[in-house]
Amino acid sequence: MTVRTCAAVAVIFVSAGCGASSTQEKPLPPLNAKAVTLKDGFTTMERLAETAKKEGSLTVMALPRDWVNYGEIIDTFSDKYGVKVNELEPKASSTREIQAAAQLKPDVFDLSLDVAVANADKFAPYKVSGWQDLPDHVKDARGAWYAGYGGYMSIGYDPRKVAAPASFSDLLKPGYTVALAGDPLRNAAGFNGVMAASLTQGAPQTRRGVELFTKLRQGGRLTEPAKANVVVDWDHSNAARAAADADAWKVTIPKDAPLGAYYVQAINKDAPHPAAARLWEEFLFSDEGQNLLQKGFARPARGEAMLMRGTLDTEQAGKLPVAPGPPVLLTIPQEDAAKSYLKRAWVG
Repeated sequence: MTVRTCAAVAVIFVSAGCGASSTQEKPLPPLNAKAVTLKDGFTTMERLAETAKKEGSLTVMALPRDWVNYGEIIDTFSDKYGVKVNELEPKASSTREIQAAAQLKPDVFDLSLDVAVANADKFAPYKVSGWQDLPDHVKDARGAWYAGYGGYMSIGYDPRKVAAPASFSDLLKPGYTVALAGDPLRNAAGFNGVMAASLTQGAPQTRRGVELFTKLRQGGRLTEPAKANVVVDWDHSNAARAAADADAWKVTIPKDAPLGAYYVQAINKDAPHPAAARLWEEFLFSDEGQNLLQKGFARPARGEAMLMRGTLDTEQAGKLPVAPGPPVLLTIPQEDAAKSYLKRAWVG
């Protein structure tokens, strides 16, 4: 709306001295559901939300409801915007998401960084409203993918049975029965568990990690998570378990192995619900969405900027496992080299 002679009452159609004839409505630009920004595609969040609601639903994949609080996030999004969320294959891997996309047609992806980088041509570029808050090294310059949350590899342990390990090498001491969160040849958490144990002065030495877990296996002390008193997993997973029973589970991030990683978001370029897909990303990267991720003990990608603005839930932030310092982030070449080595050297 514009008012020719009474700027002070720009939101009022009729007021003293300003008749209705002095107002005119500026038409909104046409919708572009595949635009790269909110402003270019929908002008406002209200218009985006209205368009998404008309589409009727959003299809997600590989989002376990107990993973970084996705259950509450999905329910909050659905209730807030009146968009039904179809949840497919919650336990699927990042690779499976890509492989099944043509058949299952998810609107959005939640992926490990390496899978996202390798498949960037399958995504629709979109820069969320909080784009400038995201560190440059964890987002694609074109907007194909962008980090939503991250975490550190950690050691979860039962304090009733073992002492707190100060390093991965401590796990070789008597009494520790150890599990990885998954098969390192197929599971990102399992792979990164081996890589965290491989760090030497901040650099990965894959052989070192493989040798540690080989010794545990040979000693009969590498087992499955349900039987272990130590589980090597992302800190948000171990922290969620500790929050459920603090007496039975603790979590630590070894000072000499601060391996971190981000999970990134992307929109399917063939998304059946393009507006709902963009609304989902706007919600995930809003202050509300980022705080909900942190409630699941993840480290929100916009966390530093939110802290500076006073919008970060600092009470919840204080419940996260203490980080020993900035994370070591593996490069794609380092990951590729490590995976090649594991294919040759890992015995399942």
